Amino acid sequence: MTRFRTSSSMSQRSLLAAALATALLLGAPAAFAQSTAATIRGQVMLDSAPAADAEVTATNLATGLRRTVRASAGRYSVAGLPPGAYRVDVTANGQTSSRDVTVLVGQTVTLDMGVGGMAETAPAGDATNLDTMTVTAPMLVETRTSEVATYVTQKQIQALPQGTRNFLAFADIVPGMQFTQGGDGSTRLRSGAQDASAINVFIDGVGQKNYVLPGGVSGQDSTRGNPFPQSAIGEYKVISSNYKAEYDQLSSAAITAVTRSGSNEFGGSFFWDRTSTDWRSATEGEEVSGDKAEFKEEQYGATFEGPIIRDRLQFFLAYEAKEYISPRTVVPGQGFNSRPGDLPAELQPLIGTFSAPFKQDMYFGKLTWTPGDAHLVELTGKFREETEFSNFDGTRTLMYGSRKDNDDTRVDLRYQFSGEGFLNDFHITYEDASWRPRAATIAPGYVLTLDDPGEVILEAGGGPDYQDKGQKGYSLQDDLTFSAFEWAGSHTVKMGVKYKDVDITALEQNPYNAQYYYDLDQDLAVPYQVRFGAPLGGVGTGSLTTSGKQFGIYLQDDWEVNDRLTLNLGLRWDYETNPAYTDYATPGDFVDALRAWDNINAAGSGIDIDDYISTGSERDDFKDAWQPRLGFSYDMSGDERHVLFGGAGRSYDRNLFTQLALESTKHSFPPYTYRFDTPGHACDQATPTCLPWDESFFDPAVLQALVGANPNLGAERYVLNNDIKTPYSDQFSLGMRNLYGAWITEVTLSHIKSNDGLVFHLGNRRPGGDFFAPGTTWGPPWDDAAFGVPGYGRLIIGTNGLETRANSLALKIDKPYTAASGWGVTVAYTFTDAEQNANTTSGGAFDYPDLSGFGWLATTGVPEHRMVATGIYDAPGGITLSAKLTLATPSPRQGTNCLAGWNDCIIDYYTPDGTLGFKQFDLAASRTWKAGDSFSFFVRGDLLNAFNWVNYDGRDDWFGAPGEPNPNLGRPTSQLLPTRTFKLSMGFNW
Repeated sequence: MTRFRTSSSMSQRSLLAAALATALLLGAPAAFAQSTAATIRGQVMLDSAPAADAEVTATNLATGLRRTVRASAGRYSVAGLPPGAYRVDVTANGQTSSRDVTVLVGQTVTLDMGVGGMAETAPAGDATNLDTMTVTAPMLVETRTSEVATYVTQKQIQALPQGTRNFLAFADIVPGMQFTQGGDGSTRLRSGAQDASAINVFIDGVGQKNYVLPGGVSGQDSTRGNPFPQSAIGEYKVISSNYKAEYDQLSSAAITAVTRSGSNEFGGSFFWDRTSTDWRSATEGEEVSGDKAEFKEEQYGATFEGPIIRDRLQFFLAYEAKEYISPRTVVPGQGFNSRPGDLPAELQPLIGTFSAPFKQDMYFGKLTWTPGDAHLVELTGKFREETEFSNFDGTRTLMYGSRKDNDDTRVDLRYQFSGEGFLNDFHITYEDASWRPRAATIAPGYVLTLDDPGEVILEAGGGPDYQDKGQKGYSLQDDLTFSAFEWAGSHTVKMGVKYKDVDITALEQNPYNAQYYYDLDQDLAVPYQVRFGAPLGGVGTGSLTTSGKQFGIYLQDDWEVNDRLTLNLGLRWDYETNPAYTDYATPGDFVDALRAWDNINAAGSGIDIDDYISTGSERDDFKDAWQPRLGFSYDMSGDERHVLFGGAGRSYDRNLFTQLALESTKHSFPPYTYRFDTPGHACDQATPTCLPWDESFFDPAVLQALVGANPNLGAERYVLNNDIKTPYSDQFSLGMRNLYGAWITEVTLSHIKSNDGLVFHLGNRRPGGDFFAPGTTWGPPWDDAAFGVPGYGRLIIGTNGLETRANSLALKIDKPYTAASGWGVTVAYTFTDAEQNANTTSGGAFDYPDLSGFGWLATTGVPEHRMVATGIYDAPGGITLSAKLTLATPSPRQGTNCLAGWNDCIIDYYTPDGTLGFKQFDLAASRTWKAGDSFSFFVRGDLLNAFNWVNYDGRDDWFGAPGEPNPNLGRPTSQLLPTRTFKLSMGFNW
């Protein structure tokens, strides 16, 4: 009578308080290592009664790691187990029993064992190959958990088709998750209605959060690169909702991965894969031009592992590289994609498909030392270096692009001590990440528009980019787990504290190249506007560094009330200092200008400017990030085959430093805007920022001198609210999990609402404080000379207010792959009703004075229906076949609708026509030949987008002018990759 079940627990307030006090007395700074470790717990039976004094030992079959505990009244719990295959030995009353099992990352499973008359022969399970040793270790199934979670196994990572070798690409086999590859090749992972910044990835228990830039993961903003070498990832778990209190700095999904470790056998691997121009189908743009852009993708790498001291000290090393040359399609905007011949002849050659290079090198190393059965020491290091040519596609031409360096270094020293009834897990980490894009062309920028600066047709010349942003520092974190408290049921209590000291830097000198704006309907040789950046007073740098401190504490009680009911009760609190924000003092001359500005101080402005003026004492760091996490699971049938589960919780993310820094960086290196009095763009030359055109203004030195005498005039300034809060989400879920033989099904209803996202508005106001001209509901007051801060220029205000909400129905069917069966299948379907209260989920909302003008809009990029299905099959002849099918209905898009009149435009949304907005079917086949007991050679082919289905990225989102509906509304402007592409891989293992 062996049962596999999950366990979780919590206690009453007195137990929580006592446990927390214990943690503080022990001085345990705590964190996240437990999020990757597995726990095996259960009941030991001697004949037909609980064993009075049993000893349970779990031994890792690859590394020799041992954990031994004594059972109390027959109950035991072995915590802190790295995922893998284990032999579980039980001794009671001089009799023994043994089982081989496999546990996954972060699992808490129950294995009931018997000795004497209760001893059983282990059933045949999954044959797991561990170097030269093959063991039979059935994978335990976790059904009694309140988490909305799915495991991604090593077999799926190795076998399923993919093109990027980004291990996060497999996360979309989880309902509600989307892994997307943009038209520029950059990749993002998002969950629900929130953007990619809301996720967090934990590797070996350590968060990889990007504190500066979007993307969620350090180094994953606008890059074709991978966050981590895939060959070094063992497996991972995706938790889309109802995670426990140990997870921090996120408001959507948590991904917790474990890296591979060395073993007691020397071994390694080498791989190389390639695809090129001739191995892919042309894009639609290439078919029209008749010329296919150069395309090459090569990925290669190697791993090495083995013992330094058998059963005590092992090593693992991995290296991976990517070399890409990818096509980019330049398409004119404002409907000119359908009539490029109407553009100036000298610009037409800039339209088409061009190639963008990319190079990445990643290194990973790990030492695993087990000095004794109670001790585990791990030292890991990851080093990533990448360079690429990017930021050109759509309306941005090749010369307008950027060259970018993107580097990331992380080191983690971990010490785990296992005592009688407790486990302590301690980390010291170091990180150093930097992101440095630069304009590829040093020359004046040429921005062709249709009347208004916002109606861009094409961008050429030198781009505006010049940035250097990153994070560098260390952290201390530790988890303390007490196992199997016998009080009103069985409790496993975790607690932890994290301290992090990190320097966060943002340097931004945009626009680095002056940007000159031209009107297609006017003079194409004489600009009507210039926008450029300059150091304030000749000495500003546009750089800001803050030394932030982060502190987090949590308490989690997984309470197995009885054989059917499990409660997960947790509470965490996070606090972060940001001196760059709290200590910022608004410059006195700017304060005087704001307080004397009648437009902003009028009642109609809707702004109390004192809320945005700081002397360095009005602001406090956010202290209210209390986050209850509650969950339950109820085994309805008592055999863990039908489990009802659910939960509710709050989770705080963080504000991106690149946004918080704008108040300072735009002050020391402000962007300036000057108008030129030209036909069709007349301005009053009595206004200092309106000038007659002169060819000398093409000289950067002349522009610098222009603002040297009055560095405030025409300058764009940012101010932040003095009460900036931290964004968060509230999550609710209810579901049913069923086990039918080898099949697992799950249905979940969830509601997630995010709040307090940081948003920027236009602070310019007309006389009387109005945002719109009298009698109109459209037309932001962009004219800085008339409506900006007197003596300065444009005003941008930042405050909280962005919200999203998503209601989802998720269905999951999973038949896990086992070597015994030779096949596995997963199906994930999600219905999502998502909306947001602005035309952005992070950034500027400038079309209305506040968010109330937008109403609730359908969330862009989130399809109503999405289904991902995968399959793995061991075919005859030693061939492994796999497939992945992704189908999604069209995602809503947003655009400007002026059909009711130029003064009554609105931000509107629409859904492109068609039953399916995205469809892709990928195939893979591999064959391995063995040469002796330890060497094998493999060949593999991946056919991506096998049916060459066309998927689109950008579209024409202009609804149209009064009486002139845009016939091209929804017309595609850029195509997603891949087209049908064949990729050949080969390598060997030893």
